[in-house]
Amino acid sequence: MRVAIVGGGIAGALLAWRAARAPGGAAVDLFTDGTGGRADASRVSGGLVRGFEPTVAATGPAAESLAEIRGSDVLREWSGYRETGALYVLPAGADAREPAAVVDAYLPGSAEIVGRDGVIGAFPFRTLPADSVAVVERHAGHISPHRLRTAALRAAAGAGVTVHEAPVGEVTRDPAVRTADGRTLRYDRVVVAAGAWTPKLLARSRLPVAGLRTKHIQYSLCEAPLEGLGPFVDENSGLYGRPHEDGGFLLGLPSDRWGVDPDTMAPDEALARRVAESARRVFGVPVAVGRTVASCDCYHDPAGLELRSLGPGLHTFTGGSGGAAKTVVAASRKAAAALLA
Repeated sequence: MRVAIVGGGIAGALLAWRAARAPGGAAVDLFTDGTGGRADASRVSGGLVRGFEPTVAATGPAAESLAEIRGSDVLREWSGYRETGALYVLPAGADAREPAAVVDAYLPGSAEIVGRDGVIGAFPFRTLPADSVAVVERHAGHISPHRLRTAALRAAAGAGVTVHEAPVGEVTRDPAVRTADGRTLRYDRVVVAAGAWTPKLLARSRLPVAGLRTKHIQYSLCEAPLEGLGPFVDENSGLYGRPHEDGGFLLGLPSDRWGVDPDTMAPDEALARRVAESARRVFGVPVAVGRTVASCDCYHDPAGLELRSLGPGLHTFTGGSGGAAKTVVAASRKAAAALLA
């Protein structure tokens, strides 16, 4: 089987590596232009990985991916996995029991549900809404998606994948890839895994965008005395973050900017100010914003990084909605199996 994968981000790189190594194998061409050398989500992602998500459907892929990383010397090395634990604070009245049970199935003993007072007593939150609950995970932390992408690209080439840096002009229903220099290359399967560039490429190819859209994402590297706090998400304030290697703290809030052009991304300074204000309110400590990093990602409703069909032999592999780093290991394995079935 001849397979073309368009996109050199973490999703495309791991899918190419998986497809080349699958039983029976495949002849894989990987077109990396448009993601690998730019400030794509793989390059700038904070790389938070944990098992818990607020729903059972989202928890399964995240927990499965993390279990595979922790169980593989190769993936731990490739990703630079650092196990620090993680905290996920849910709104008042949320029921975390079923998703926590899914985490426990993949990562036994990792997840513990704690109440509001337990969070405030153990972590530097100044206040939380009454009846808030949280999940504390022992087996969680962060990876470097860019490091994982780079290692997977190198391993894919070693497994026989042909890596092309030629720009892709469009893809067709044949299925085929048309490069910007006018060549038409036909395959048995074509997968568009170009992350935030996927909707743009599909539109240029006169193909349906299929529920995919882009969204601005960013975080700021801050100076803030948050001793005892590791990777965290607080659904009450929207804040998320993790300690940074330089001694600072990476902090972010969700953006509300949709339909952004991945080629013209720039930091949203107003959002960076809101991050600092929110962090000062939640933690009650001084917060100074340093460098702000902006990118965008491809979102899908329902969210999830998975292989989606656009017709016979033509697929997308994107839509992780800002959370692909947590699920890409398991998602790429399942996508390769489905692609080659």
